[in-house]
Amino acid sequence: MTTTEAPLVLTTRNGAVAHLQINRPQQLNTLDVPTANAFLAAVRTLAQDASVRAVVLSGAGRGFGAGGDLASFQTDPTAAAIAVIEPMHQAVQVLTGMDAPVIARLHGVVAGGSLSLAMASDLAIAAEGTKFNLAYVNVAANCDLSGSWHLPRLVGLRNAMQIALLGDTFLADEALRLGLVNRVVPADQLEAATDQIAQRLANGPTLAIGKMKRLLRASLDHDLPTQLDAERDAFQASTRTSDFQEALSAFFTKRPPAFQGR
Repeated sequence: MTTTEAPLVLTTRNGAVAHLQINRPQQLNTLDVPTANAFLAAVRTLAQDASVRAVVLSGAGRGFGAGGDLASFQTDPTAAAIAVIEPMHQAVQVLTGMDAPVIARLHGVVAGGSLSLAMASDLAIAAEGTKFNLAYVNVAANCDLSGSWHLPRLVGLRNAMQIALLGDTFLADEALRLGLVNRVVPADQLEAATDQIAQRLANGPTLAIGKMKRLLRASLDHDLPTQLDAERDAFQASTRTSDFQEALSAFFTKRPPAFQGR
């Protein structure tokens, strides 16, 4: 009798909301080469699907993820690191660039590259008691998966230095205070709370949300005149969408808009 191994990355749909789950629960969803490649393939598929209007990113089992799979680095750590980092870096660029907003659903452990991945999401909801640790310094390594780019932007340089250089573990309430997550909810409410936000976003004007994502991410690297030009161009493009016309119609007829993501 043959057995079929479970997929390393699971993709499911609830209407316009796509659920993307790293599925290595026995290894705390650590990232090895096959998982990284599977994750990139799944992300690319979602990004090409215009019917996806929000993405929920999660980890199976006891935690969101414990970062890189150190066991896979033992034979040739340099080659193994590159083989994981390259597809994951491509995946981060796809996730941050797609119109659909990405919401990280965090529980258990969020460490190392998994924390970097969570920071690359547009929003993050954490269960009470979730443990966070950037962890790279504890294994004599530096950030990957955009951790060094997102961390100071989310928490400020001084807090980023503390988190990155000391490698301490902290809980969800501290992550909320620092700005690493948007909300902390009881563990038994995590799925419902995340799904509620995802559905709200999926019902929104997806193209405009995508433009807003890109404007905000670029803002800290632009001077004011450059950012003003980018805002003007994005707004002009928004006025040509069906959703903008629907918003105008809804406003003047005094009814809620029904956005289609077009």
